[in-house]
Amino acid sequence: MSEACPDEFVAFAEALTELAAGIVRPLFRTALAVSTKADLTPVTDADREAEAAMRARLAEVFPGHGVIGEELGSLRAEAEYVWLFDPIDGTKSFVTGKPLFGTLVALARRGRPILGVIDQPILNDRWVGAAGRATVHNRAPVRTRPCAKLAEAALAATTPDMFLGADAARFARLKAACRFATFGADCYAYGLLASGFLDLVAEATMKPHDYAALAPVVAGAGGAISDWEGRPLTLASDGRVLAAGDPRLHAQALRLLAEG
Repeated sequence: MSEACPDEFVAFAEALTELAAGIVRPLFRTALAVSTKADLTPVTDADREAEAAMRARLAEVFPGHGVIGEELGSLRAEAEYVWLFDPIDGTKSFVTGKPLFGTLVALARRGRPILGVIDQPILNDRWVGAAGRATVHNRAPVRTRPCAKLAEAALAATTPDMFLGADAARFARLKAACRFATFGADCYAYGLLASGFLDLVAEATMKPHDYAALAPVVAGAGGAISDWEGRPLTLASDGRVLAAGDPRLHAQALRLLAEG
């Protein structure tokens, strides 16, 4: 979207991540009870409390906006402006003491992400991307790195287990074509891509609250991000995400994923 994201929304998104960090940070590496959700993924009181706090603040400041959350569901999801919260993206990392999770806050307008924040409260890393402005990491502008060939590319994904059926074969082709692959960074990988330390991220089975914040961060750093068919990400996308620091690499990866 060419229209610039208003400053008040950017400031509010950062304030929300700070609110969540104040809840999540003290609970990291503590004896926190871990429950299993219906989809067999873990959840803790830190997830729920952080999202509840962000939703309460949103209701105070922008009561007419919609919200979609990882833990507490949707409200007014048909609104022009919809906020998306994933209080701890990477709960498996959080509960095993690895600081590779993040809080995701996104804003979509008419179904298209226009603002995203990736916040890592333990390492104090924060990437902010918004329509009409350059992505920043801890307030300093960042850029993706050039990488024109798959054979030179560093690829990341949260886990190979997220690729099911035909997607497993498609991802295997991409992985085999790259220089090497790493796993386990969840949203943090997209921040590293925006800062020029990774070249590709390919993922599947993602929900809007997983990917909405990532799109503005990657795009604002000079990268390319889409679904596996090359379509822009929206709240109605199918959960397959491909991000590349170099648009030339993105085009090559899309062609490879389309084969067979």
